[in-house]
Amino acid sequence: MSGVIVIILVALVLVAKAVYILKEYERGVVFRLGRLVDSRGPGLILIIPFIDRLMRVSLRIIAMDVPSQDVVTKDNVSVKVNAVVYYRVFDPNKAIVEVQDYHYATSQLAQTTLRSVIGGAELDELLSAREKINQELQSILDKQTDSWGIKVSAVEVKHVDLPDTMQRAIARQAEAERERRAKIIHAEGEMQASEKLSGAARVLASEPASLQLRYLQTLTEISVEKNSTIIFPVPIDLMKGLIDMFGKGS
Repeated sequence: MSGVIVIILVALVLVAKAVYILKEYERGVVFRLGRLVDSRGPGLILIIPFIDRLMRVSLRIIAMDVPSQDVVTKDNVSVKVNAVVYYRVFDPNKAIVEVQDYHYATSQLAQTTLRSVIGGAELDELLSAREKINQELQSILDKQTDSWGIKVSAVEVKHVDLPDTMQRAIARQAEAERERRAKIIHAEGEMQASEKLSGAARVLASEPASLQLRYLQTLTEISVEKNSTIIFPVPIDLMKGLIDMFGKGS
């Protein structure tokens, strides 16, 4: 009876070692006596117990956080930069055989590449041309990890931490830029107003009666406000006539 129990237990151990069920996003890399056989899956996988060895590999996209790196930019500004890398395994055989730990290797490569790329860029480029830097990082990482069976789909710089002195300098620069724009807009408004006034003066000069109508319209607008004092504009030509008349009388 004990012999039957032993046989049953051995059979159960052999089945447990021989049968694997892989999910849709998993692949199993099979080694036979240390030699690579192939990658299998998904579904039910059968191997030879104690002779074959199966290693699971996930094919899903992995979001890896790149720790904050202290970097000196091309224009000698010290910044702290962190990023996130999105990658996946497209060749399970290479990911297991070509590199010891593809996740750790990709992480270390991402950190060194981030320092190298940020160190070759100026601060203004880092702040304004973020998309260009992301594409450069993705291209470099994807090229270097291709031999590991890794596809880097995207790299995003998440945060750029500037020193306090640099933040104040950037704030002053932004304030000065806005003041410059305000002055330019004000000057352009004055220029356009002067052009319109010049055109209106030419129209009024061509029709003297229109100037008198404009005076009357101004009086109407003033009277609506219920002011206690009304300033009546007197034409300069009328004043000149009165002065000449009094001059002749004397």
